[in-house]
Amino acid sequence: MGNVSITFLGATETVTGSRFLISTDNHRILVDAGLYQGSKATEAKNWEPFPVDPRTIDAVVLTHAHLDHSGYLPLLTKQGFKGRIHATYFTEKLAAVVLHDSAFLQGEDARAAKKRGNSIHKDPKALYDDDDVKQVISQFSTAEYRLRILIAPEIFVTFYPSGHILGSAFIVVEADGKKFLFTSDMGRPTHPILVSPDLPPSDHFDVVLTESTYGDRVHEIATNLFADEINAALSRGGSILIPAFAVDRTEVILIALKQLIDAGSIRPVSIYVDSPMALTSLNYYREALRISAIEIREDFISAYRNQDPFDPGSLYEMQTVEESKSLNDLERPGIIISASGMASGGRVVHHLANMLPEEKNTVMLVGFQATGSRGRALAQGAKEIRIHGNYVPVRAKIVQVEIFSVHADSNELVQWLKNISTPTKVFVVHGEPDASATFANRLTDELGWNASTAFPGQTYLLP
Repeated sequence: MGNVSITFLGATETVTGSRFLISTDNHRILVDAGLYQGSKATEAKNWEPFPVDPRTIDAVVLTHAHLDHSGYLPLLTKQGFKGRIHATYFTEKLAAVVLHDSAFLQGEDARAAKKRGNSIHKDPKALYDDDDVKQVISQFSTAEYRLRILIAPEIFVTFYPSGHILGSAFIVVEADGKKFLFTSDMGRPTHPILVSPDLPPSDHFDVVLTESTYGDRVHEIATNLFADEINAALSRGGSILIPAFAVDRTEVILIALKQLIDAGSIRPVSIYVDSPMALTSLNYYREALRISAIEIREDFISAYRNQDPFDPGSLYEMQTVEESKSLNDLERPGIIISASGMASGGRVVHHLANMLPEEKNTVMLVGFQATGSRGRALAQGAKEIRIHGNYVPVRAKIVQVEIFSVHADSNELVQWLKNISTPTKVFVVHGEPDASATFANRLTDELGWNASTAFPGQTYLLP
């Protein structure tokens, strides 16, 4: 048995850029390859050279499709990575959607920046293009849940349902006799579509990596806030804009809207999903329901076997740019759901520019808003925000609704982690510094674990 180490190449002191390198004497595997998202300084890290030669990485394990876990993959292959990318079936499908959309938006942003002349670069470029994404897709290898597979000599991985998004997993990696558990983004037992996270295996783990997105918070108890704010905006003659992550958050919100309309809690209103990526993802959720996929709750399958759970009868799917632009001049108030969830890019940015100056409108923030994002600025009460080089006044009502979070909160994480026998070492990652530190202290104080936050570039050599 030789040396085994883990190096933290991302998701330290921040909630994005998930990248963890496990090395043995002769082999390397990378767990996740995500993009950094948030402030310009944070996103600039995406352009930095990868710290190790991608040609020396044997395989990648992808826990789920969100961009902060998958978005660096095309760059990895551009720099010479030739191995397989192991992921579940729906992670593979959704990652293709997410990466194609990412390449498209980067190209659009680069062209727009060049046209406006407001880039620090003379000839702004995208990180990668659609051809790079196609290459990545050709390297995927589909893994089944709860099946131990060999991905490199003496290195095994097992995927378990984590209830975060469709296809998501927490994973167990065995490398040269050492065992790692990665929670990745851990879901909640209250998800309306997905099964609760599997309990962790009863094995002893040498290293546990746990997320801490909400490591210093407990989610609010369900209230009528969502329905009340929708009704208030509609009574003012205003529309509601919901910046939402295209994968999973859109589906969860659509289910909630259908239930509220069916129950008469809000009046029938037109609902517009304006994100090609969200619409493609929506069809994968419909497929998962149709085939009774392992990730889908049995009660959800029983309730919606013969109907569309996402359409109350007033759902409009806006595919084209022309259809998107038509939402600027709605004849009557409606609800617009558009990506991205932190308002960092995509069509939602155009809707913000159009809707924020009007007091009658409401913008609902329904997910985590990273430091430096437009969503965080709005949540913190910004009076104006910068969009496409211009400052837009914020007069619309800004509301935060946290009941739709698909990240486990601090209590839920501790309750899940309690099922693990005391690991040798615990690293807290994927959280802002205060949240991670608070959660590491909680694990030390309450569970007696040897827990600490990881720092960028840290390498831990297993004893």
